[in-house]
Amino acid sequence: MDDIARQQDYYTRTANDYETMHVAQFDEHMLALSYFAGLARALGAKSVLDVGAGTGRALTFLSEHLPGATLHGIEPVKALRDVAYANGITPDRLTDGSGECLPFADNAFDFVIETGVLHHVPRPAKVVAEMVRVARIGVLISDCNKLGQGSPLLRLIKAVINRLGLWHAMIWLTTRGKMSKWSEGDGLFYSYSVFDNIDLLKPKFPRLFLSNTVPMPGSDLKRGAAEVCVIALRSE
Repeated sequence: MDDIARQQDYYTRTANDYETMHVAQFDEHMLALSYFAGLARALGAKSVLDVGAGTGRALTFLSEHLPGATLHGIEPVKALRDVAYANGITPDRLTDGSGECLPFADNAFDFVIETGVLHHVPRPAKVVAEMVRVARIGVLISDCNKLGQGSPLLRLIKAVINRLGLWHAMIWLTTRGKMSKWSEGDGLFYSYSVFDNIDLLKPKFPRLFLSNTVPMPGSDLKRGAAEVCVIALRSE
């Protein structure tokens, strides 16, 4: 079974427990969505696409905080979509789809968002490039930061390895060439940082707003924040 099939199998098996396992009222992604909703409302957002919408958490939240906006989600796992439908999300608002090939025209939505998806995909850069293509005003990414995870000593070691350009080699060695890891709590995941894809946002959306979404030591986001959200906007 390849990585994508294994991940989909995991979410199919755990779909009925997904919200208990992965969703908390005041977790990092809810904080990011709260930041985003206020800004999107101020900018007059009329449409939002949620990539990897899962059980529809972001769609439900944004329907309350962006009244009148057109909200749509794509989710490749049928079992998760079924939970969303049972929770009141209509099938026309949440459809099958992959973040690597979004079935929408350029600039089709004012905003395109993702929360906690990119560290589960093998080619996050492709997903981010598609998000940028489909977005007109901006993009929200709320995800992990590999460099800000762990003890102070571990974060220092990670910074050195990253600066020397040896990160890929380290992951290859520690995963025996698989590049992915597995846990029953999170399924299949990859070494990922929001900062890996910042440069993909800048050409179209050069106004960047970054914040930690869990408590962190000090003020260095890249070295200290385990979870980071970035909102990227077009130039005025």
